[in-house]
Amino acid sequence: MSVQPSQNGAMPALRASHADRDRAVDVLSAAAGDGRLTAEELDERVGAALTARTQGELAALTADLPGAADRVQVPAAKDVVRIDQEGASTRRGEGWVVPRRMEIRSAWGEVTLDLARAVITHDTLHIDLDMRAGALKVVTRPGIVVDTDSLATSYAEVKTPRAVDPGVPVVLRVEITGEISWGQVVVRSPRRRLGRRS
Repeated sequence: MSVQPSQNGAMPALRASHADRDRAVDVLSAAAGDGRLTAEELDERVGAALTARTQGELAALTADLPGAADRVQVPAAKDVVRIDQEGASTRRGEGWVVPRRMEIRSAWGEVTLDLARAVITHDTLHIDLDMRAGALKVVTRPGIVVDTDSLATSYAEVKTPRAVDPGVPVVLRVEITGEISWGQVVVRSPRRRLGRRS
């Protein structure tokens, strides 16, 4: 079937692919890391990017931001990142580049991974966890799925979202394996600031 021009003679807008949406999210995440977008603006634009149907919609979301060619090149993602701590806290925040694999060894401490504002270059992150008396907190956004089914727990609590929106393309699948004792794993969305309800 051929595609027909619209009534004004222009060809229809090109449909966006998963790769197009991923590139737009990367630009938005980098802009937030540079301080060009607030957390609220990032949440709103990422949500719109993940549900965009056309390339024009994606272009509108990034039109006021430097493109990939205009900003500093993002460092390549590492294959393995290791966190080894005792009685300490570690946080990976805005603009960090998500590796393919993380090995986390933690006792009496806390590890926070903010994936909502991270630069995602792979479709899977495997986390090998060995945690005692501490907490692993994973901040997500629509399009990020966290699997804790293979995690062994001992006197520990695992809190994950009840449902995943089937209408949002999956951009990152996080697999958490290993063991946690006397602690907790919490998967949550970014905290929103209180405001007036419309």
